[in-house]
Amino acid sequence: MVDERNPTSSGTSKPDSSKMEKQVDFSVPPSDASKSDISNPYFTHHSDHPGFGFDFQTSEWMYSAWRRAMTLALNAKNKLGFVNGTIKTPSEETHPDDYATWSRCSDMVHSWIVNTLNLDILDSVIYYVTAHEVWEDLRERFSQSNAPRISEI
Repeated sequence: MVDERNPTSSGTSKPDSSKMEKQVDFSVPPSDASKSDISNPYFTHHSDHPGFGFDFQTSEWMYSAWRRAMTLALNAKNKLGFVNGTIKTPSEETHPDDYATWSRCSDMVHSWIVNTLNLDILDSVIYYVTAHEVWEDLRERFSQSNAPRISEI
């Protein structure tokens, strides 16, 4: 089979690495100039603030829906990397300015998450340092609760 985009291909060709999208390493925040770029995960819109909340509360029986809704919202705001671990914490000692930027964004995401939680759950995750820690705690606690139901199916 011939790929219409590449008439010389036989259907088994590998992607051309020279045309592949450049991977950006966000383990250390970029310069202040690039933080004004809306595609940068460190960019914060003037409407982004810690009190911002999504209009739902979580409970054990709807964790998967809550997680999906949060994933969509965080991805739309280009902040998903703060919860899934792809944006790494810079060293506070060697990159203090970068750490401050990262911490501000992580705290913002952390606040968005906890603003959606009921008080019982909130009390158990509010003191985590990073949004990633909150995300992982909730995943470990609530995604396993569906295991018995899955075995019934």
